[in-house]
Amino acid sequence: MPFRIPTEEDLLRLAEENHFELSDDELEQFQDLLPRLFADYEVLERIPLPPTPLKYRDRDAGYKPSRSDDPFNAIVRRCVLKGAASGKLAGKRFGLKNNICVAGMPMTCASLVLEGYTADTDATIVTWLLDAGAEIVATLNLDNFAFSGAGDTSAHGPTRNPHDTDHLAGGSSGGSGAALYYDDIDITIGGDQGGSIRIPASWCGVVGHKPTHGLVPYTGIAGIDGTFDHAGPMSRTVADSALTMEVIAGKDPLDPRQREVTVQPYTEMMALGGAGLRVGVVKEGFGLKESDPAVDQCVRKALEVLGQAGAQVSEVSNPAHLEARGIVWGLVPEGATAYLRTNGMGYHWQGLYNSSLVQTLGKSRRAQADDFPPTVKMVLLIGSYMAERYHGSMYAKAQNLRPWLRASYDRLLEQVDVLAMPTTPMTAHAYEPDLDIVGLLTHGWDMLNNTAPFDMTGHPAISVPCGKVDGLPVGLMLVGKRFDDGTVFRAAHAFEQQADWESL
Repeated sequence: MPFRIPTEEDLLRLAEENHFELSDDELEQFQDLLPRLFADYEVLERIPLPPTPLKYRDRDAGYKPSRSDDPFNAIVRRCVLKGAASGKLAGKRFGLKNNICVAGMPMTCASLVLEGYTADTDATIVTWLLDAGAEIVATLNLDNFAFSGAGDTSAHGPTRNPHDTDHLAGGSSGGSGAALYYDDIDITIGGDQGGSIRIPASWCGVVGHKPTHGLVPYTGIAGIDGTFDHAGPMSRTVADSALTMEVIAGKDPLDPRQREVTVQPYTEMMALGGAGLRVGVVKEGFGLKESDPAVDQCVRKALEVLGQAGAQVSEVSNPAHLEARGIVWGLVPEGATAYLRTNGMGYHWQGLYNSSLVQTLGKSRRAQADDFPPTVKMVLLIGSYMAERYHGSMYAKAQNLRPWLRASYDRLLEQVDVLAMPTTPMTAHAYEPDLDIVGLLTHGWDMLNNTAPFDMTGHPAISVPCGKVDGLPVGLMLVGKRFDDGTVFRAAHAFEQQADWESL
C-alpha cells in the first residue's frame, strides 16, 4: 500500500501530543528526511509474508443457530473442523470461546467493533486439539471483549443460565459454560483474566480450570494483558478437563508469555484419590461483603465431603487475600488500555503477531469506538487517565507487588496441597435487561474477589460444582502450587467422585 508521508500539520500535532515543540529549523529538516525514511517502509511492504501454515484445511465456517437450536444463546456459530483420525481427544467435540482464532471463521470477541473480521490463522491450541483428534463444532458467546463477569454485555445478546434462563451464565466465558449442556458439545475452551473461566463454571454447574499462567500457550487468542491472560478447559467432568490439559499444555516457541513450562500427567495424578490430601480452607474467602451466607454454607458442607474422601481439611488465613483487589485494579485498566491502544498487539516481544487482527481492530477502534460497551469505555477512561496523570506508576507498583501476593499464598501451600474457598460469593445474577450503567458495571465485577487474585499470582485454580442454592449451582474453588495443576485435578476429582453435587 502507498504510505502517506506526515504533513507539516501532522508533525506539529504529533509533537504537541508528545509534549515537545518543533522549531522552524527542526520542522524543515525533518520534512526533508521523511521521504528517505518512508522509503524503508515501502521496502518492508514489498516483502511477502510467508503463507499461514494450516495443517487442517478442510473446514466449514457454518452458520448462526436459531434460538430454538440454542436456547441459552451460548453459540456464535456452529461449524465443522475435524482433526486427526486418532488421538487422546478422538471423538471429543469442542466449542471455543470466540476470542480464539480459527482460520476462515468469524472472530469478533462478541463486539460490533470487530464485526466482519475473519481469522486467517489458527491459535496454537486449536492445532494441538486437532492433532489429538478433536473436532471443533462451535464458536461460543462471551462478554463484549471479555470485560465482564456477568454474561450480559455481548453484542450477540446475553448468555442464559442452563438451570434457570431468567438468570445469567456468567462471564466472560459464559457461552463456554452454558454450551456444555448441549448434547453435541463435550468440552469447551474459555479464557480467564479475572475469573472468566471459573465464574461461568460456578454459575452453570460445570468444571472450569484456569491453568498455571504460561502453561497453556495463548498464541492466536485475543486478550487483555499478557501478564495475566489465561486459556483453559471447561467440561462436565474433571476427567475431561484433565485430559484436555494433557493436550493443550506445553511450550510454544511463538508465545513469549511462557518462561518455564512444567507439564504433568494430569489424568494419572487425578486418579490418585483424596486420601492424604491436605486442604487449607482460606478464611478470608468467606464472609465477604458480597457473600451469600447460603453459598458459604454450601461450600463448607462440600469440604466436609472432601474430608470423607480422606483429605485432611483445616482452616488457614491469608490477610493479603483481602488486599489483592488493589493489585487487580492497578493492573487491569492500564494493561487493557495499552492493549487496545496498540490494537491488540503491544510491543517489545518476539513471537507471532496477528497482523490482520491488528489492522482490523486499529481501523474499527477509531471508526466505531462508540460501539464499545460501558465496561470497556470505563476501563479505557481510567486507564488513559492513570497513564497520563500518574505516568504508569500505579501499574508499575501493582506489577511489583505481584511477587508479594504470590508469596503470601505460596507460604500456605507449603503447609497444604491445595487451598479452598467459594469460587464466587453468590450464585448467578438474574438477567435484568434495563440496568443502567452503574448497575451493569457493578454486577459485572462484583463476583471477582476470590477468582481474580489467582490471575495475578498465576496459581492454577479450578471450580468444581458442589451444590445448589435456590436451584442455582455453587462452585468450590481449589487452588494449587504453580505448575502443580495435577494436584488440583486430583483434589477436584476426589470431591467429584465422593458426592453427587446436585443433591448436596
